[in-house]
Amino acid sequence: MTVAPDGVGVPAAVSGVTASSDLPAPPAVGELAPDFTLEDQYGRPVTLSALRGQPVLLIFFPHAFSPICTAEFDELTEQEEVGALRGVQMLGVSCDPAEALREFAEGEDLPASCRFASDFWPHGEVSRRYGVFFAPRGFPLRASFLLDADGVVRWSVVNGPGEARGTQAYVAALRALGVPPRAPRPADPLP
Repeated sequence: MTVAPDGVGVPAAVSGVTASSDLPAPPAVGELAPDFTLEDQYGRPVTLSALRGQPVLLIFFPHAFSPICTAEFDELTEQEEVGALRGVQMLGVSCDPAEALREFAEGEDLPASCRFASDFWPHGEVSRRYGVFFAPRGFPLRASFLLDADGVVRWSVVNGPGEARGTQAYVAALRALGVPPRAPRPADPLP
């Protein structure tokens, strides 16, 4: 594990699984995240640079509805509900079509702070630009990039397709970025 300039640990390798060798390296901590425009889960364009002004958690994932992806987004939803992801725009990117991402978001009852972007066509173009496209299977690796309000990468992790990311690492990276937790949502009153 390597340590980013902000002190947050970052795995040095991708568990023996790497993206295609002809791809650029993923953006490093301290670099401006490559801009892109993709179609969101509702068919609307979403441009990464338009999200500046707030931290963005850019989450590349292999497939909607797969057990690991579903579990990861369920955990992120729990963290959002307890206030750990306050003020953070989550943007999930996969090569699934926008319609599948809409069904995934609605079926999993994900919060409005979590949008999805389809890297379906040209297939995997943004994943390739980020150096995380896994060509043998045609989908992105499990890669996450925490961007500050100016779009600069402040933390990242890249895992293989079958290796889940821990949400506590996201929370630690946000604290290192200076994003304080908010008070948890009040519990529903007992009947």
